[in-house]
Amino acid sequence: MAQTTTPRFAADAMLGRLARWMRVLGFDTTYDAELADPDLVRLAKDEGRVLLTRDRHLLRELRPRLAHEIRQDAPLEQLRELVTALDLAAPAELFTRCMLCNTLLPPPLDEEAAERLLPPGVRGIPGPVRRCPVCGRIYWHGSHVRRMRDALERAVPGWLI
Repeated sequence: MAQTTTPRFAADAMLGRLARWMRVLGFDTTYDAELADPDLVRLAKDEGRVLLTRDRHLLRELRPRLAHEIRQDAPLEQLRELVTALDLAAPAELFTRCMLCNTLLPPPLDEEAAERLLPPGVRGIPGPVRRCPVCGRIYWHGSHVRRMRDALERAVPGWLI
């Protein structure tokens, strides 16, 4: 049975690409490659996050309260492992969180604001345009979105809506 509340995650330094995929799916996933293991465990505990790690030593020595050991090597295989192991519910919408800083993205910009921000070659592409209020990164539905959806569908067939 899928979870009724959406878990939050903290990814260790070895899982940066998995963290980005989790953010694409809208999962609140902290990632800081510079954070020392004890600080990461403390952050996960203090914020009620599931610690994602490949580091068995970290699990054995620091004993985080909520943790999942990632065993797969490739990021999309790691994602499939996590979706299966934690019975994660598919997101209602992709690209609702900044892939760089994890900030929840605001509603799409109006057409005029979007046109001003988009690079000339992609102006007029249909679909929502969002801007991260923290780091300023712009998101739009270009061909990369289709490729990412296809990759997610291959990784977790039938999971996405």
